[in-house]
Amino acid sequence: MAERMMAGGLDKPDAALDVTLRPSLFSEFTGQAKVKERLEIAIEAAQKRGEPLDHILLNGPPGLGKTTLANIIAKAMGTSLKNTSGPTIEKAGDLAGLLTNLEAGDILFIDEIHRLQKTIEEYLYPAMEDFKRSGIRIDQGPNARSVRLEPPARQLLIGATTRSGLLTAPLLTRFAVRERLDYYEAADLQQIVSRSAKLLSIETDTAGAFEIARRSRGTPRIANNLLRRVRDYAQVRGDGRVDAALADRALAMLEIDSDGLDEMDKRILEAVIVKFGGGPVGVNSLAVAVGEEPDTLEEVYEPYLIMEGYLKRTAQGRVATELSYRKLGLKAGDSTQGRLL
Repeated sequence: MAERMMAGGLDKPDAALDVTLRPSLFSEFTGQAKVKERLEIAIEAAQKRGEPLDHILLNGPPGLGKTTLANIIAKAMGTSLKNTSGPTIEKAGDLAGLLTNLEAGDILFIDEIHRLQKTIEEYLYPAMEDFKRSGIRIDQGPNARSVRLEPPARQLLIGATTRSGLLTAPLLTRFAVRERLDYYEAADLQQIVSRSAKLLSIETDTAGAFEIARRSRGTPRIANNLLRRVRDYAQVRGDGRVDAALADRALAMLEIDSDGLDEMDKRILEAVIVKFGGGPVGVNSLAVAVGEEPDTLEEVYEPYLIMEGYLKRTAQGRVATELSYRKLGLKAGDSTQGRLL
């Protein structure tokens, strides 16, 4: 139950919470200082020249604020943001509908743009190049017809991706502004947790906010979701106030240790060490061993484990580091022990 709650919940956005806690101004956005500064300069310069912004690509792991930044950019430009995602654009007609419904100056935001079908992606090229007139072929065979798109003015495209390496070169090079969002420091996450606690009317002291922040895998989305779980624990098992001791007990109940690793993280490390002799092991074999999808391993779990030094990714596969052995209380080369967790 706890495993399912962690693997399927904390790394995903909660719609109601997301709307409540999402900052709407650059001044409210904590962290990513260099990215924020470059975007602010680009926006101010474009406004002074009376020109639209260049197309923007936001790259980084899930939950770091790509969608939030897109909304902030739209508000700073005084325009509307139209949201969609790569997987939902299944045919050329879907893209045609999106483009023709844009008003002058609107921003089209495509999340998970790396999952856009390559045949559909080609229709974006003329639209991105000054939004000039372009044709989109609808349907197939004898029912096929061509629709001419004549947008009223140049619009801005903002793409978000967790895997920029999957974007084709023609699409990637059409984004003049490419920014990567990195994992957050605990101090920045503490500010985010404290701000969210105030918005949610949760009494949280500095130590309690930091305890949540340092176990949040460097990700604001997880920090906010953990805050909500800790709030529940405080109301049921405490007096409603979140301090360091209560946060520690709540997170221990959720099986999140002092390093921010949850039960699935430890299952991954144990599988690499015990089942595959420390590696190397391919992601598909590892996914079967732990009962998770390969994409989820690569996009949700692996980046943090690699960043913290628990795993190495080689040409032959994933390899456990000495830190992983110490974490699980094993000795290097020992692959015969039973299940630890």
